[in-house]
Amino acid sequence: MQPNMRYIASTAQTGDLGVIRNKVLRNTYWMLSLTMIPTVIGAVIGTNTNFSFLAQSPIIGSLVMLAVMIGLMFAVSATRNSIWGVLLLFAFTFVAGWWLGPLLQYALNFSNGTQLVGTAAAGTGVIFFTLAGIATVTRKDFGFLRNFLMIGLILLILASLANLFFAMPAVSLAISAAAVLLFSGFILFDVSRIVNGGETNYVMATLGIYLNIYNLFINLLQLLLAFSGERD
Repeated sequence: MQPNMRYIASTAQTGDLGVIRNKVLRNTYWMLSLTMIPTVIGAVIGTNTNFSFLAQSPIIGSLVMLAVMIGLMFAVSATRNSIWGVLLLFAFTFVAGWWLGPLLQYALNFSNGTQLVGTAAAGTGVIFFTLAGIATVTRKDFGFLRNFLMIGLILLILASLANLFFAMPAVSLAISAAAVLLFSGFILFDVSRIVNGGETNYVMATLGIYLNIYNLFINLLQLLLAFSGERD
């Protein structure tokens, strides 16, 4: 093959990869917006659900729900290349929204609870769009964050499980603050993977980014409630 033909073939291949990446990113954002519908529906139902079983056994209840959500995530991963992956993703986001119920009920007991929920949602949106924009526009590869983020996630999970038993408010605040930083880093990492071709399945890409947004919202709200919550 002549040099100029090699250049043309290489350019065409690069262009094809760019089209694929843009398609995955576009489909991911589209699917992400759709997952907000079952999440909101689940949250509304969860806000009106009696979670008395958590008061009786908060540790077991939390661990059971964690197991259910992990099971759904594995199911999404196993069916990611079929319509079942999309349906299970919607089922997962509905359950995740419903599981926000206890936190939202607690928040709404504050006189400014509705405002704080809105502030947490707006803050989550600002952080996501800012970091996703940076990763998309700069096309910088944030893969170097992988090890740091994975170690941080493991430590965060261990600390959260330990605090289920000790229930120390100061530790809970430290965990929430660390989680905000950690999941902000995951947004950069996950969007960068899509932009640079590291993730080509939009169902899995959506699941990863959704989890980042979900955890970011929860921990922002917990921090706002701790520092700005006003009792009646």
